[in-house]
Amino acid sequence: MAKQGTLLVVDDNRNILTSLQYLLVDYFGQILTLDSPVTIPTVLAQNGVDIVLLDMNFSSGINNGNEGLYWLKEIRRLRPQAAVVLFTAYADIDLAVRGIKDGAADFIVKPWNNDKLIQTLLDVYRKVCNGRKEKKRAMLVSEGNDTTMYWGNSAAIRPLRALVEKVSTTDANILITGENGTGKDMLAREIHRLSNRKDGPMVVVDMGAITESLFESELFGHVKGSFTDAHADRIGRFEAADGGTLFLDEIANLPYYLQAKLLTAIQKRSFIKVGSNLPQPTNIRLICATNRDLDEMVRKGEFREDLLYRINTIHLHIPSLRERKEDILPLARMFLERYAKQYGRTSGTFAPDAAARLLAYPWYGNIRELQHTIEKAVILADDGELRAESLQLADMAERENASGTEEKTEMAFHTLDEMERTMIQQAIGQCDGNLSQAAAKLGVTRQTLYNKMKRYGL
Repeated sequence: MAKQGTLLVVDDNRNILTSLQYLLVDYFGQILTLDSPVTIPTVLAQNGVDIVLLDMNFSSGINNGNEGLYWLKEIRRLRPQAAVVLFTAYADIDLAVRGIKDGAADFIVKPWNNDKLIQTLLDVYRKVCNGRKEKKRAMLVSEGNDTTMYWGNSAAIRPLRALVEKVSTTDANILITGENGTGKDMLAREIHRLSNRKDGPMVVVDMGAITESLFESELFGHVKGSFTDAHADRIGRFEAADGGTLFLDEIANLPYYLQAKLLTAIQKRSFIKVGSNLPQPTNIRLICATNRDLDEMVRKGEFREDLLYRINTIHLHIPSLRERKEDILPLARMFLERYAKQYGRTSGTFAPDAAARLLAYPWYGNIRELQHTIEKAVILADDGELRAESLQLADMAERENASGTEEKTEMAFHTLDEMERTMIQQAIGQCDGNLSQAAAKLGVTRQTLYNKMKRYGL
């Protein structure tokens, strides 16, 4: 079987430590040994320990086994994701039972049976792995049809595809830029799929949706009792993404004073949970995305230059849909087929006037706007062929006219939602993508603006 996992054995008998190393070397990827529990905190801080095989009595024992119970509680506090198996003499089985009640995963009696000891440790390791998978599953990106990457074959997209295929197999940090709706999140998923970490988790963090006061808890996790509502230990996104990819979407929305905390975690490749004092190592591949000009933000003092260097090892820019017109109709046909199947409609085609309208439209909302347009058209269409009027797109000349004047309220809006969507687009454009300024201009909070952008697909 393949060796995996890290085992820490703590026992004051060095002969036992040597024997266990020889016995278990074929089963665990790393075996650490200590003949004294004093350095347990240091070892836990420096290594990703999965199981601790802990002796209950040491030469400096505190009251017949109580030292073992003390260190059991300390290990559970310092590294709650690690399992503890107690190592005890036959006469101390009652003490081991107390340890089980205090959180130990199992116990092994000395003198031990080799086969039983190996099986016990492997069973505990399997439970540790399954428990982590369950915790991570709630944070993982759902892999459905909506996340399928469509590259297209336009001249604007081919160089990007070649670069992605070259860098995906590395662990280099990647910054993805592009206008809203160009598919930055789908590109991040594609990079993960092509990477050597594809069998690991991919965890997405929407930086614009995280409350500033909970930033550290969301990213790094917290321990029970660290603040008023911390009723239980909680893993953060860095820990959930361990062994896989962490995708920080809308990285430009992270307030300046919090950027230093993120930078520290990236530089040290470790993090500290809220309420804890010990750093925890992390093994992630970092991908960030934004529609903002981070270089300009650095010049304005809105984004840390050292953080930009850390996340920008490889820069990938997705061209707008206006720059890749050859891909508009293939994308539209893909969405048409998808939503016809989803809503039980006949998988139709685009009439010539509909195809012409799709090509002539400026698509300021890019692929996301195209996708929503086709979905709405499929829902409202009466037959298999979609005509231009089914798309409900404003004439391009009218749209450009409207974008060039401040009097957008004179446009012939069909609904209040359309008017609100246009006003939000206008405010964001006038503020060069700065959501805080746009929110102030619209008279709403930044969180409200962000929620409305999500609602309208902006």
